[in-house]
Amino acid sequence: MGHKVEKSDAEWKAQLSPAEYAVLRQAGTERAFTGEYTDTETVGVYHCKACDATLFESETKFHSGCGWPSFYQPVTDTIEYIEDNSHGMKRVEVRCANCGSHLGHVFPDGYGTPTGDRYCINSIALTLEPRPQG
Repeated sequence: MGHKVEKSDAEWKAQLSPAEYAVLRQAGTERAFTGEYTDTETVGVYHCKACDATLFESETKFHSGCGWPSFYQPVTDTIEYIEDNSHGMKRVEVRCANCGSHLGHVFPDGYGTPTGDRYCINSIALTLEPRPQG
């Protein structure tokens, strides 16, 4: 695949919890409205849980009401896009460009945002680094 971070399946399983592995490495989805960052308003930077690559900034996060953290734009060149026709839907899957881990999907329904996009991301795929205040 040519990612900067490449590990064997066994290495990913050793690093990630079973729930993290199911989402990040098997393209699973956490249940709506259950994720740690769904309603978080903490100022900071969101990183990939698998490889720590910077993905999103809190300034691009918005409340979409979809049940998962939503962002209108990623940090430049941090996301790869894959056509996803599973479950009888036509969607665009988003993965970490650094390690290839599944993050969620992007939809063109981020109405009222600067880009018009809604990156619907699994909380379990992210870690939040709060920005120091003051």
